[in-house]
Amino acid sequence: MPQEIQKDSVINGLQILIGLGGLFVGTMVYLIDRPPEATYFLHFSRIKVSLYGILPNVFGMIGNSLPDFLHVFSFIMLTAGLLSWQKRGSLVICLGWFFIDFIFELFQKFNTIPLKIIPAWFKGMPFLENTKNYFTRGTFDFLDLIAVALGAASAYFVLIVTNKGNLVNLKP
Repeated sequence: MPQEIQKDSVINGLQILIGLGGLFVGTMVYLIDRPPEATYFLHFSRIKVSLYGILPNVFGMIGNSLPDFLHVFSFIMLTAGLLSWQKRGSLVICLGWFFIDFIFELFQKFNTIPLKIIPAWFKGMPFLENTKNYFTRGTFDFLDLIAVALGAASAYFVLIVTNKGNLVNLKP
């Protein structure tokens, strides 16, 4: 008879809250400092939520690369918070998201590869319909690659700190 492996599933609520906080700040960059026609989820929104031109530029120069930092940081925190892996697992999560974000940024410069493999059916799917535009109209910036690396490294540090004491753990 096969043995069943059981694991106490513990969600790290603090890591999830930190990840959601990062996504919130990243959303604020797009709402305040970016024109709505340059932002997918604002351009097609029926509700005018953009504060661009209403509020002064809050994030300044750092707002150019801050979303890249926050994207990788936040998704690492959310993934780790849900999986609640310890040190080695945290490193795997950080490296995984780092490579995903790094490759997507790099493919904005070398976009012939992704443009060849994007399926035609993406055109009719919400969010996926923007994939081609992401690679053709997106701009490569070396500072964004640095932001991705710093976001992954910062997330690893935060994971180590928040895993150590098992702070704010919620059992499902």
